[in-house]
Amino acid sequence: MTAPLPPGATIGILGGGQLGRMLSVAAARLGYRSHIFEPGAAPAADVAADTTRAPYEDGEALEAFARSVDVVTFEFENVPAEALDRIEALRPLRPNRKALAVSQDRLHEKDFLCGLGLATAPYRNVESEDDLQRAVDALGCPSILKTRRLGYDGKGQVRLAAASDVPEAYAAMQGAPALLEGFVDFSMEISVIAARGVSGEVACFDPGQNLHEGGILRRTTVPAPIPARLRTDAVLLAGRILNALDYVGVLGVELFVTPAGLVVNEIAPRVHNSGHWTQNGCAVDQFEQHIRAVAGWPLGDGSRYADVVMENLIGDDMDRVPELAATPSTALHLYGKAETRPGRKMGHANHVSPKTD
Repeated sequence: MTAPLPPGATIGILGGGQLGRMLSVAAARLGYRSHIFEPGAAPAADVAADTTRAPYEDGEALEAFARSVDVVTFEFENVPAEALDRIEALRPLRPNRKALAVSQDRLHEKDFLCGLGLATAPYRNVESEDDLQRAVDALGCPSILKTRRLGYDGKGQVRLAAASDVPEAYAAMQGAPALLEGFVDFSMEISVIAARGVSGEVACFDPGQNLHEGGILRRTTVPAPIPARLRTDAVLLAGRILNALDYVGVLGVELFVTPAGLVVNEIAPRVHNSGHWTQNGCAVDQFEQHIRAVAGWPLGDGSRYADVVMENLIGDDMDRVPELAATPSTALHLYGKAETRPGRKMGHANHVSPKTD
């Protein structure tokens, strides 16, 4: 059995955004230091013990970073493979490379999930306009064309309402390998935040209902208004994914609720926006749970003691901060970003109420 990291050890985090910031705070609460590696602006640098600002192509900087820490994790899954090679040669990487390889490519992710016997949206690989035409002929419209790599928050996606949209949609991909997903008739999207420790133990938080606007998560409501059997199904499904990946850390699993059961939308091998509610609804939140896992601790109790509505604060929502600060039973979490832009996540608010279910 792997011994837990001793107090005062350093956890390296690839990525310095808000997720890295909240991971750093959780690490400090457990007596650990954090060291951020980030090529660009790093809100996490305000709360981390150390920060390296360098591109992922800088091999010397990566190796110096790896030697300065005891274990490496990430808040951003699209780290180049070459950078991971250098890090993994020097320090443990948690979660592992398999989880990253699966999640970095939508086609690989769909193939992996289907290989586990899980339901996904129908899909076809698209590498040419002819491929897209054949995919539309097979799957129909409406459908969604997505880049296989790097898309997030609605970026890298085009909706096709009719077959006549094929030329314009393909042009929008600018030659990038893509995936066409067929229509899924769903009543809501839910997500499960799940964790697996180095010993193989699994713990899951309650599923939450997600509402998106413009491709960006707007709010997550917990508990999700679904029957108990579906909550159980969602948690068991997440556990299957964790075990199949031999995963260590926190994983986000987005699911569609359909008349035929649960359909996996996508997985994220990291702490997840839809899990921010855990900061004010559980004794151990998703960030502490992730640090516990990568540090070799036992997983914490993720049971929920309150109902929570997590609301993302995006762009000009920051104008509402004084009002939210005066709202009873509302906890603010601001990310320290200096510039407010449309579509930019600036913070979130957790609206807490007594547990009803």
